[in-house]
Amino acid sequence: CAPPDVVVWPQAVGQVQELAALCHRCRVPMVPFGTGTGLEGGVNAVQGGVCFDLSRMDAIAELSLEDFSVTVEPGVTRKALNKYLRGTGLWFPVGTVGM
Repeated sequence: CAPPDVVVWPQAVGQVQELAALCHRCRVPMVPFGTGTGLEGGVNAVQGGVCFDLSRMDAIAELSLEDFSVTVEPGVTRKALNKYLRGTGLWFPVGTVGM
């Protein structure tokens, strides 16, 4: 495990953009972190840097029943999404890859 040098918790897209621009200007590595529920290894900042913990960005923005799509922020968990979808006839199963 290689922890980052610092962790930030942006709560809006604009904050992510500002932080990313600052990291880019200063040539500081960025490590995104969504909900920590996957098997991909989580945060592994092999060169240090800033971890963008996006777990507080958990809004569900748009649902289209016609084309079976939903737009979510990166902090939305599968359980929260399925709770939101309850009653629509849709669900998001484990192992589904997003587009």
